[in-house]
This record gives sequence, structure tokens and C-alpha cells, in this order.
Amino acid sequence: MRTFRNARPHTALLATTTAALAVLALTACQSGMGTQDEGKASSTPTVSSAAHSPAAQNTGSSQAGSGSGSSTAQGSDAASHTGKGTGTGSAGGGSASGKGSGTTTASPVLCNGANTRVTAQEVSRPVDHMLITATNTGSRPCALTYYPFLRFDEMQWAPGAFEESRPQAVTTLAPGESGYAGVRLSAADGSGENGTTGHKLTVLFQGRTPRSDAGPTAEVKLPAKGVHYDSELTATYWQATASDALTW
Repeated sequence: MRTFRNARPHTALLATTTAALAVLALTACQSGMGTQDEGKASSTPTVSSAAHSPAAQNTGSSQAGSGSGSSTAQGSDAASHTGKGTGTGSAGGGSASGKGSGTTTASPVLCNGANTRVTAQEVSRPVDHMLITATNTGSRPCALTYYPFLRFDEMQWAPGAFEESRPQAVTTLAPGESGYAGVRLSAADGSGENGTTGHKLTVLFQGRTPRSDAGPTAEVKLPAKGVHYDSELTATYWQATASDALTW
């Protein structure tokens, strides 16, 4: 019976100890101070810092953008300068070419006995007509203005001209070219007066105004038998072709 009574105090002590440990465990859970919880709290900030660092992302993006922008600006600037240089050079070349070609044209001088060779030839058609030919022997173009004045020997009167033969433009001869004037020597029906034979012919050139003097005259050789003419002696204006000169 003594043994049974001594066991009761031990049982009560064990129950009291178990209750105390349970209280301590509950207190520790409520305060968040377990070993496992401390480990988790330490590892979570480390992972978040490595994966979501805004400073690292912003730095990389800013450096890449700065480099690309600088390169684009330099390329665009170089293209702009090249285009301007090419355009200016082309315009300068065109201007020089235009000025050079404009200064090569020589203005014509007046034709006269000093820069032409003059011949006279009788023709069969029309009858009683003669053809005067003036050829430019100079180095510059010359102008045959109006019509030639004709003087046989020492005649004291001036023949007239066919006004309807006046060309629209002055006949201008380049070096080596010829101009023509037709001459009606006498009336075909014999109605002319004071017929005579001329053995010497002088051709006078008019200047830039009617009946003005263009310079030296031309002495023209005639056939040995001479040329018959009368009061109907009339000349055409200077023409560019012989056929035009013999129309009247």
C-alpha cells in the first residue's frame, strides 16, 4: 500500500511539466521567432533584389540609347553636307559654260569693195538682164544692205531699184558666202531711151541708212564688147540666191 501512494506525486509533476512546454511552444509560434521562419525571411529579400533591381535595368537601357542616338546624328549630318557640296559644284559648271558660248558670236560688218569680190555676168533669161555676185572674202560676216548703186563709165544719173524685191531680212554673208542682185539693162520691147554701151562698171555699197556710204567701191570687169543699157536700167535689192535676184 505504501508503494501506490508514492506514485501519485510523480504523475502530477509530469502533467505539470507537459503543460508548461505546451505553453512555451504556443508563445513561440505567436511571436514569429522560430528557426524556420528566420531562414525564410532572410532568403526572400535576396531573391527579390537580384531579379527586380530597377537601378540595373535603367542603367543598361540608358547606355544603349545614348550610344545609338549619337551614331544616328553623326550619320545624318554627314549626308547633309555631301548633298550641298555636290549641288553647288554642278551649278558653277553650268554658269561658266553659258558665259563661254555667249561671247563667241561676231557681229556682222558692212560689205563693201574691201571685203568682197564682185563679178557681173549677162544671162540669157530673162533677156537683157545681168547678174551681180558679191562674195565675202573677209574673216567676219558682212551685211549687204539695200541694193547696189551702179555706175557705167561716167554716167551722171543714178538707176532706181525694184522696191518689191526688198527682202524681209538683210542679206548677211558668212565668210565665203555670196549675195546676188539682178539688173535689168534695158526694156525688152525697146521702149527705153538714151541707149548706150558701157565698158566699165562701178558698184557702190550702201550703209546702214538708205543712200549712205558703206566704204570702198568695187570695180567690175565687163566683157570686151561692153554692155548695152538704156533709161530702164534698174537693180534689185541684194538677195540670198541667184534665182531670187533674177525674178524681176
